[in-house]
Amino acid sequence: MTDDLSRRGFLQATGAAAAAATVGRASAATPEVSKADQVLVGVSAAADSLRGPVEDTLPESAAILDADKTLRYVTVQFPPDTPTGIEHDYVQTAESHEMVRYAERNRQQRPSFEPSDPLRSTQDSLDLINANAAFDTTLGSSDVRIAVIDTGVDYDHEDLAANVRSNPGKDFADGDDDPINGTSDNGQPQTHGTHVAGIAGAVTDNGTGVTGVSQSELIFGRALGADGSGFGSDVADAIKWAANQNADIINLSLGSPSASTVERNAVQYAHNEGSLLIAAAGNDDNDSVGFPAGYDQVVAVSAVDSDGNLARFTNTGSQVEVAAPGVGYNSTVAEGYFGNKYYPKSGTSMSSPCAAGVAALIIAQHGTNRATTRKHLRETANDTDLSTDEEGAGIIDAQAAVETTPSATPTPTPPGSGGGNGGRQTTDTVSSNLSGFSDSDCYAYSFSFDDPASVDVQLTGDDGTDFDLYVNDGEADCPTNDTATKRFVSTDSNESLTIQNPDTSTRLYITVDSYAGSGNYTLSVTETG
Repeated sequence: MTDDLSRRGFLQATGAAAAAATVGRASAATPEVSKADQVLVGVSAAADSLRGPVEDTLPESAAILDADKTLRYVTVQFPPDTPTGIEHDYVQTAESHEMVRYAERNRQQRPSFEPSDPLRSTQDSLDLINANAAFDTTLGSSDVRIAVIDTGVDYDHEDLAANVRSNPGKDFADGDDDPINGTSDNGQPQTHGTHVAGIAGAVTDNGTGVTGVSQSELIFGRALGADGSGFGSDVADAIKWAANQNADIINLSLGSPSASTVERNAVQYAHNEGSLLIAAAGNDDNDSVGFPAGYDQVVAVSAVDSDGNLARFTNTGSQVEVAAPGVGYNSTVAEGYFGNKYYPKSGTSMSSPCAAGVAALIIAQHGTNRATTRKHLRETANDTDLSTDEEGAGIIDAQAAVETTPSATPTPTPPGSGGGNGGRQTTDTVSSNLSGFSDSDCYAYSFSFDDPASVDVQLTGDDGTDFDLYVNDGEADCPTNDTATKRFVSTDSNESLTIQNPDTSTRLYITVDSYAGSGNYTLSVTETG
């Protein structure tokens, strides 16, 4: 039997709601001036007054400092050192007013930043993504944490140590607490993880070595042995560990041609915990990406050279989300690697941490969550002549990523907790029960938006039950284990799927199937525009 998933109305919640909890008041006494904590709000000439629309949206913590009648903008002052996320949320709130034409943080202007790192001149890859221009806005923040799941890392390297957490990580390949690199069969130090770490977060402007994309805190999960290979269980354990370490970004410069249920469940766990997972598309010159890049919860990154040409080795396909430089990328290597501390390498393993570094800059500058960071990484990418299978949304652009205000991706509101307005997100929920093995329910979900960016399908069931979740995207038929275009199979009834850019030519068909046990379940579909 096929049921229509019941409508529960439009739901939305953002941090802006909290930031602007008290509105419609006159500004307070003249606040302490900090230009780095100002938002400039442009008001339409059709407004009754210049200050009125700003006063309508002004949060409790801020005050109107000045109003320029000629250029028609109002300066809103936040207290010094206000977290960027609060100011970002206010930008979204102010721009929602019908008489506000724009709102933007007061940008600091200075001569184009030139890092003092002597090997910056060898990193043409950073020129392609406009890194120096991005550094005029931000170098990143140690409040943003990047986990590198890879081989071991020379975390005492002269150009990494200052950005490494005091407890650098854990070794899942050898089962100890030291993620230091090992030695390869050729007698040289294993250096893949060190190279990846340097791309994402080598120390910038320290007069030493190379330039990292972001100045983030680095932690390491060693899941691959000295020969560069590893087991899926170690990768899964490292992903879960990174999520539990509150990693904002998890970089996965590794892969396999086939999917793994254990690995996929770990990816889903980290996704649910709020980590943004970014992975290498693969180096087999195939028209499909490897895994974990192939999971919907992961940003798959293909490789281009420093001129923006597609790398000859990169995998491509519909799962590619963005492209990044990955040819001859100079970065840190484990000290003693053929007598070097720095060495150029090629591969999508290099492209992935470059994208991870830009994602870290987005979080540092805008205070964005996982979903908004991922969306902004795509929306600010440079669409070139490459096909979407080759570059996804385009080649990442660090300057655009930090200078452009992200469009909001609302945080889902729990069903039944009340609604909101503004934003493009809606959640539908249905509850039912299954009576045992072979019992199943099928639902047909009608899309609310013409072009949703993503759909999250989540199943929760009673303890002691083992229900599976199957979805058909673009197929007008109830899915089964054999026919589903997407499936999530675990050992309990807590399962979820994320579908990027779903096919809206037909309804989304969802099956909840009992593998074992009887009990109740709740199925929810969250659609984001």
